[in-house]
Formats: sequence, C-alpha cells, structure tokens
Amino acid sequence: MTNKDMGFQLTILGSSSATPAHGRHPSSQVLRCNNDYFLIDCGEGTQMQLHRYGIKRTLINHIFISHLHGDHFYGLIGLISSFNLLKRSSPLHIYAAADLEKMIQVQLELTDCKLVFELHFHTILMEHAIIFESKELQIETIPLSHRIACLGFVVREKLGERKINKTQTDRYQIPVTALAAIKKGEDYTNTKGTVIGNSLLTTDPNPVKSFAYISDTLFLPEIVPHIQGVDLLYHEATFGNDRILRAFETFHSTAEQAATIAKNASVKQLIIGHFSAKYSSDDLPILLAEAKAVFENTNLAEEGLLIEI
Repeated sequence: MTNKDMGFQLTILGSSSATPAHGRHPSSQVLRCNNDYFLIDCGEGTQMQLHRYGIKRTLINHIFISHLHGDHFYGLIGLISSFNLLKRSSPLHIYAAADLEKMIQVQLELTDCKLVFELHFHTILMEHAIIFESKELQIETIPLSHRIACLGFVVREKLGERKINKTQTDRYQIPVTALAAIKKGEDYTNTKGTVIGNSLLTTDPNPVKSFAYISDTLFLPEIVPHIQGVDLLYHEATFGNDRILRAFETFHSTAEQAATIAKNASVKQLIIGHFSAKYSSDDLPILLAEAKAVFENTNLAEEGLLIEI
C-alpha cells in the first residue's frame, strides 16, 4: 500500500477510569493504520465493545498496554481465550511491562488453556524508546508519572516517497525505469547529459500523520517535546477542577491540565477521557468546558466515537 493510501482512524472503546460507569467501559482504543489494527489498552469488556462497534477481533495483531492497573488490561485474558476458541492462526504480539507475561501465563496454565496460535510478549521498559517499526510507521514510548510505572505511546507515520508529476515526466521523456529513483528524491540525467532536477519531476509526499496516547499521569509538562504538533492527542482527564487535589493524590490529571498540555504542544486536536465514575454522563460537559477554555479543539472520548486523523 502506498503512502497516499495511508489511513488513520481511532475508535474509542472505553472511556471510564478505575471502575465501569453507566454507559462507560474502562480504557481501550483501536487505532487503524492502513490495514493494521492496533489495540491500545484492554480494559474489562473490550472484546464486547469490539463486537458492538463492528471491529473484527481477528484484525488485531498488536496490543499495547500502558500499565498494569486492572482497568487497562483486565480484558486481555478474555480476548486471548476467545482468540483461542476461534482457532486464531496468526501470531499475536503484546507490548507491555514484563510482569504482564507472568500473569497471563499463570492464567493460561491454571485454566489448562493451550494456545493454538503464537503469542509473543515484547517487554517494554519505562523509558523513551521506539518499540515498533514497520515500513510505514513507528511507535515510541513516553514515560509518565503515575502510582506505578506507566507509559504513553506516540504513533507516527513515516514520510513517504515523492509523487511523480506525470505531466513533467512525459514532457522530459523520462523512462519508466528511472521513476523509482526519482520518487526517492534523485535528479535525472538524460542521454545528452542534461540534469533535470527532482523538483521539476515530483511533488511533495502527503503530510505525515501522528497520534499520541497519554494514559494515567500527573500533569507532566516534560512530555510536551515528545508530542509536539501531533495531529491527535488523547490525554487522560480523570477529574475536573472540583477535584484537583484528588487528581494530585491519585497521580491523575484534570481536564484543564490535559488541555494545557495540548496547547503547549501545539497539537491539532485533543480528546479527553478516563473519566472518574464520580462523574455521570450529565457531568461530562463540565469537564469539556474546562478543557475548551484552554484548548478549543477538544472533544470527549465518547464510546463508539470514530475519529479520522
């Protein structure tokens, strides 16, 4: 698939914090990049949400877990078990802290569950690093500040090749065999020794797309350089200004603090979520208003929300 075909779509599966709330499930999101589907966190009920919103479980080959609090991974063993019952054949890759592998293996052993597919655990350290890379994109980690070790994720598309300007290549009678090099940025020298500049023969590639997922954390300005200018930022906003002390005590952020990060990082759009069960659905517009007062282009992480990046 070419760079111009690159498609980024984010689907919100869960938007609640430590416990499910009426109409809200714990944290989980699916990011589609071309034909790749990445599951980010896997709270209780994730596989039911996948079914509800028409996302085939079999499309998910990579799962990223931000940290080992239950509302971010308690749905994982159920999803793995379902994959096994459905006779999954493709490998499944899980990126998480090392202790998650121990927990999953114990659950599989105690239930006498022998997997029919390959399960690969990739240990991620609590540091800034690239943990996934393909021809089209890369995913990096950002250390956060929570009660236990916790990471955020940044997904960035790689810059694609330059696009051929067919009018110009026809005009200069450029042979087909030279196009691959030209798309990589090279000039073309014809049989007479005349150099035809690449800028005449091509146009710029499509702008790269990017998404940042900031899970549970205290207000942490240090992350700003790592998410500078991303197209879409998801940032937890567990509390409003009415519970700012509670946010500090529990190592969480407020809606206003999430918006401050978005503003300082000059992101294009902010989605806030991970709402405390203390807030009913009727209360969420208050959190949204607090965020929008700082960063106007903010939306709530409503379950089922599909965002084109």
